[in-house]
Amino acid sequence: MEKRAILTPEELQAYMDESTISLSQTYIKAPEVLKVGDSVLGTLGNFSVSIGKAKSKKTFNVSAMIAAALSNGSVLHYRAQFPEDKRFILYFDTEQGQIHCQKVLKRITKLLNLPEDADPDNLLMVALRKYDPNTRVAIIEALIGTMPNVGLVVIDGVRDLLYDINNPHEATAISSLLMRLTFDKQIHIHTILHQNKGDENARGHIGTELNNKAESVIKVEVDKDDKSISVVESVLSRDRDFEPFAFCINEDILPELVEDYSPTEKGPGRPKKPPFDPYFDISESVHRSALEVAFKDGSIGKYQDLRDKLQEGYESQGIKMNHNKAVALAKFLRNKRMILQDGRQNIYNPDFVY
Repeated sequence: MEKRAILTPEELQAYMDESTISLSQTYIKAPEVLKVGDSVLGTLGNFSVSIGKAKSKKTFNVSAMIAAALSNGSVLHYRAQFPEDKRFILYFDTEQGQIHCQKVLKRITKLLNLPEDADPDNLLMVALRKYDPNTRVAIIEALIGTMPNVGLVVIDGVRDLLYDINNPHEATAISSLLMRLTFDKQIHIHTILHQNKGDENARGHIGTELNNKAESVIKVEVDKDDKSISVVESVLSRDRDFEPFAFCINEDILPELVEDYSPTEKGPGRPKKPPFDPYFDISESVHRSALEVAFKDGSIGKYQDLRDKLQEGYESQGIKMNHNKAVALAKFLRNKRMILQDGRQNIYNPDFVY
């Protein structure tokens, strides 16, 4: 246990002067800077969290959020309203290398039809993968403290600011840091954290700590009925929850709103596990190898021929395919744009985004 600080009378008085709440004082309501529709996602002086499992497209989702803040406008269902002196954005990525971070940066500019060969004036993206957790924290704190006009800070991979995701001391230290920085600098910080594989909870003690302290928590997950789309919904909010919305990845590899999306109603009792799921039951590398076999002779015309070739390709990778599985697989591959249709021809797209 850490040694408890002993305050001098002067230090205690300073804390009291700064922290005492009085009925004689006028406190200004925090500006609402990020919304989903009419629901408040983020205010200056607070932080929010995105959670989701692997491959749920969390980074695609936050790209849309940053694009909205960059334009101080609307992208997908995100609406940004930052004051003129709070228009600078810091985007920290702790997981990806420089090439992948650059792809994300290009995606943000493409969402706004900005030049792809020029850095936006009010956005700085920093890749922190190579550093240890203490150095990452030091860089984040220093840049927030020195860059002028910062209004939004995104930390994609808040888990990587800790050595041990289940260490309560580290988790409390990071959540306290976020609360201090947002309050002192009057900014909004949005963090991203993985969910546990086996349940819906944010990972580790840091997940519990952030859930308890965050202004809002949103979840990004792959739709259970259509694996080509991701659904964004409110989990916790100090404001009213927003209606879930969905997005897909279009041919330009950008997040695109799915119009008129309505979530599937949940029935009573324990949900049935689907017998076959091409997205979760088959890895990306197996998909690629199987499709290379299936399309080794080029494009495929008739649907029945496509089904037969898919069965042949996937069975070459040790995955048995009956008729129903092949039908479900063909639909999935088309929805994910792993197979493209050109007239009556089916063409393998090796540049698909999984």
